[in-house]
Amino acid sequence: MDRAFASKFAKMMFLTVSGLFILMFIGSRFFTHIDMALYGYMVGTFVFIAGFFYRFIAWAERPPAKLILTKGIKLLFRKTTPRTTTEHLVTYRFIWHRGWYRWTQHVLLGWGCILSAFVTFPLVFGWMYFTMDDNGYYTVVGFGIDLMKIRADGFIAFLFFNALNITAFMVIGGVCMALYRRLKDMQARAEQSFVYDFLPLYLLLFISITGLLLTFSNIFLHGFGHPVMTVIHQWSVIITLIYLPFGKLAHIPFRPMSVLARNYREHYSEQSMKACKVCGTGFVSAEQSQDVIALLKQNDIEFQMKEGFHLAELCLPCRRKYRMSRFAGVPTHEVKVKEANQNAKG
Repeated sequence: MDRAFASKFAKMMFLTVSGLFILMFIGSRFFTHIDMALYGYMVGTFVFIAGFFYRFIAWAERPPAKLILTKGIKLLFRKTTPRTTTEHLVTYRFIWHRGWYRWTQHVLLGWGCILSAFVTFPLVFGWMYFTMDDNGYYTVVGFGIDLMKIRADGFIAFLFFNALNITAFMVIGGVCMALYRRLKDMQARAEQSFVYDFLPLYLLLFISITGLLLTFSNIFLHGFGHPVMTVIHQWSVIITLIYLPFGKLAHIPFRPMSVLARNYREHYSEQSMKACKVCGTGFVSAEQSQDVIALLKQNDIEFQMKEGFHLAELCLPCRRKYRMSRFAGVPTHEVKVKEANQNAKG
């Protein structure tokens, strides 16, 4: 089958688009419930998928990424995988250690975007729609199956119809927190750039505000300006979808890969740890140390030192002190005092 396609990218795109087409055909009851007002979002989604696959394949072909994917997938059914998945993709516990402010910011941004996708994509592809009965009830239909009946003026209906408004407020709150931190935090100000760090936040902010303006126009202005605002909002979403795989927001769809990396580190750390060649402290698994050395050699990068050890066989504090010794001519790496540094472990 591989010979039928020009590249892995072409093969994955064909299979994904074909799968989406089949799901659209089934879910929309043979294309009878496709909302043409959402056609632009559909096109933007297909372009996003193409960009994501291009970025993912380019990333996965790199030797370190290929190694993590190969070994991480084999360890996918570890007992700790559900806990790791929850911490990395649901509760963001790993960010909590950086402070409650950044944790709240990521929860609002992350879940605001994810929930928006869960609402938007089923509507765009016709996988979910609503039909109204004469008795004041809506029927929620998913993939052609009647899922539930809800009162048109009930609380559940209110949540359904205002889901995107709720997620818009979540995203706005997260964006404002992120912008405040980037403007006030000295380290962030020194490392950031407008295009890479600020532009994605402004795009998310613009999408959320224009989406809320659509609701404002319907409720308070009786539809005044709604057609124009619909086009503006739709184009803002399409541009963001096209940009998403190639900018900083790409870490949102790439985030599940962190579960594979965590399983890789935990599994091999349980087997045997690599002792630092200078201080004797176990700092990474023996498997990871060997993999790093092999990957560096594969890329013709040699860090074999004259003292007989590889630079990757030193813990981070000793590695930093060894680099100092190469500049200063003094064996600072042999000093037994550890650094009082929050990044000393690695």
